[in-house]
Amino acid sequence: MPLRIIDHGSREYDQMVELRLEILRKPLGLRFTSEELQQEKEDILLGAFDEEHLLACCLLTRQDAETCRLRQMAVVNSLQGRGLGGSLLHFAENVAKDRGYRMLAMHARKTAVGFYEKQGYRLEGPEFEEVTIPHLRMQKMLV
Repeated sequence: MPLRIIDHGSREYDQMVELRLEILRKPLGLRFTSEELQQEKEDILLGAFDEEHLLACCLLTRQDAETCRLRQMAVVNSLQGRGLGGSLLHFAENVAKDRGYRMLAMHARKTAVGFYEKQGYRLEGPEFEEVTIPHLRMQKMLV
């Protein structure tokens, strides 16, 4: 399963937007705005592929010189629980380290906290609501 960086505006990026829409947004009755998608030009876009078909994706957004934020992690529903998310997360951590970041932070959906804890992330602060559902701040030092 190839893991790679995706170029904004590419065919792979279009697949990424569609996957995130199906997995993360539509179930909440939400869509992406053109402004949100335009802001992703500065992000590091990552995907896991089977040949040319996107199976999982996430974004890394710069917070400051030492920290980037993992966002929009999505895995095809039928493939969840098979290690694909963990592989993509490990790839994202390595890409972040290679770019000089020392910390990976995120706003994790409450339902995904257990997954991230198993990957070495720790809770930081109280629960809050984002995109209409409970989230928690989590982070991990990249060594």
